[in-house]
Amino acid sequence: MESKLTELLEWLHQHPETGLEEHETTEKLRQVLQTHGVEVLDSGLPTGLIAVIRGERGDGRIIGLRADIDALPVQEDTGLSYASLNAGKMHACGHDFHAASVMGAALMLHERRGEWGGTVKVVFQPAEEIDAGGRLVMETGLVDDCELFLAGHTYAGFEAGVMGIKEGPVMAAIDRFSVTVTGKGCHAAHPHKGIDPIPALSAMVQSVQSIVSRSMDPFAPGLVSVTHLEAGNTWNVIPETAFMEGTVRTLDAQDRQLAEKRFREIIAGTAAAYGVTAGIDWHHGSPAVVNDPALCVLARKVAQRCGITPAVQENTLGAEDFSLYGQGRPALFVRVGTGGQWPAHHPRFTVDPAALYPTAVFFAEMALACLRGEA
Repeated sequence: MESKLTELLEWLHQHPETGLEEHETTEKLRQVLQTHGVEVLDSGLPTGLIAVIRGERGDGRIIGLRADIDALPVQEDTGLSYASLNAGKMHACGHDFHAASVMGAALMLHERRGEWGGTVKVVFQPAEEIDAGGRLVMETGLVDDCELFLAGHTYAGFEAGVMGIKEGPVMAAIDRFSVTVTGKGCHAAHPHKGIDPIPALSAMVQSVQSIVSRSMDPFAPGLVSVTHLEAGNTWNVIPETAFMEGTVRTLDAQDRQLAEKRFREIIAGTAAAYGVTAGIDWHHGSPAVVNDPALCVLARKVAQRCGITPAVQENTLGAEDFSLYGQGRPALFVRVGTGGQWPAHHPRFTVDPAALYPTAVFFAEMALACLRGEA
């Protein structure tokens, strides 16, 4: 099993595909599952798939395992012998590791299906990086009956053999905004004959930063990041419009509502003060990932049984659409130590393959413990 999973990890790493383009990846995963006799459901997903494993000891709980499978538009610079063969694309966030480890757990559960009762649904989800795949999976309705969900993510901050586990919010809700400010264009030498949108936009950039520092609880993690500005196209013309976009991240649902409310108030008030109009486009992304306390207690016990050292999982304002699977039911999202010198999304990001098999065993044993009702 260990050599099979390593081989799968290397194949996936060599053939990265970005969100909703994971056709070759999906077929590879389908082939592995079907070769081992695992049923793949007809989900209608454009890419990605959902498999099902039924225990032979009767009906019982229905639980879910999830792995994301998409890569990033990054040119790899790792020097690995199994480096990406697809120019400009790379598994720079460990989704190849996620898919291979969950595949290992699925095959272990299938081999041992005579020992347990209930059902395990295994989701190989597309398009996590573009915040689209989780919604597509949920829209199939095929996981509505799952009582809980398990997943994990690579983490360079821990060495192989260490796993971060923490109760409560562990990853942020993600919102995306864009603002178009409209004034009145004119010659740069005669600003009084127009309405310059650039000072208004500049004031907005400065003001929205105060949401976190002055409107939110200082002990509540959150951020407002303006990441893209655009205005004009030459040196002697005051433009008609100016544009900005960025992201808001929060861990608490009330903070999320407050941040949007204050953002809209600040933009409207600043626009009025500068005599411009401002259009806001706000995209609500995935909510925060919140770990169930009972599943965390169980996960620590299972990790230790698997020879993995539990550690405190750090909060992050990175986002994960695994949060959608935890709406209305318990969920667990662990941070799997995979070592490496470079963080996720870096061209030199790597994972330690030594973590692969123990992670697969952990998810298999965690699923069995949940099927037995230990949490």
